[in-house]
Amino acid sequence: MRVQKLTFAALAIAAGLTLTACQSDDDGKGQSAPSSPPSVSSSGGGHGSDSSGAGGSDQGGGKDSAGKGSGGQGAAAGTGSKESGKAAKCRTDELQITAKDGTIDGDSDGTVVVELKNRGGRSCAISGYAGVDLKTNAGSLSAKRTGEQAPSTVLKAGQSTFFGINYPFNKSGGSGIRVTGLLVTPPSETKTVSLPWPGAATLPITDGSGSPVKVGPIGSAGQGG
Repeated sequence: MRVQKLTFAALAIAAGLTLTACQSDDDGKGQSAPSSPPSVSSSGGGHGSDSSGAGGSDQGGGKDSAGKGSGGQGAAAGTGSKESGKAAKCRTDELQITAKDGTIDGDSDGTVVVELKNRGGRSCAISGYAGVDLKTNAGSLSAKRTGEQAPSTVLKAGQSTFFGINYPFNKSGGSGIRVTGLLVTPPSETKTVSLPWPGAATLPITDGSGSPVKVGPIGSAGQGG
């Protein structure tokens, strides 16, 4: 009987140890379970930023150390710098317009050279034909364009460009048409500048078939005519 009691006691102790070990395992599992969600949460933060639209790939740039998009502002700055590179057209009030005789000895026709100088504080663009009218004792006479191609010119502050006016000499022996002044209107402008006429005093009387005065495009003449 004593041997059986000892045996039962040993079994009871073993069963108790086994039960304690099982409880320890269960407790360990219970403690390790909460550690999993923080790990998933820390790795899933990027998805939260994408869903809110901050720093996503649709903005066209990568992310910096703060997780913000790095490409959007650079594109906007590039557009602005492109637009600022254009020169506005030259206005009449920005131009100093003068005329002088550019006829060279031996020429069959007379030449007047008109200078347009940029006196403004910025660069400006000018191209095409100026409007040219001669004031005469018989009324206003409009110059006819030569039809030459008009180059585009950007005038920096202080720079000049030139065009020529060609007219026939009065060789008829008569009084002809007396020229009293010159009117010049820059391209794409409506404001006209009135200048003294530096050429020959008279033009021959024509048969009315067309203007005998021709005007070239801006940039078609130099300082010498």
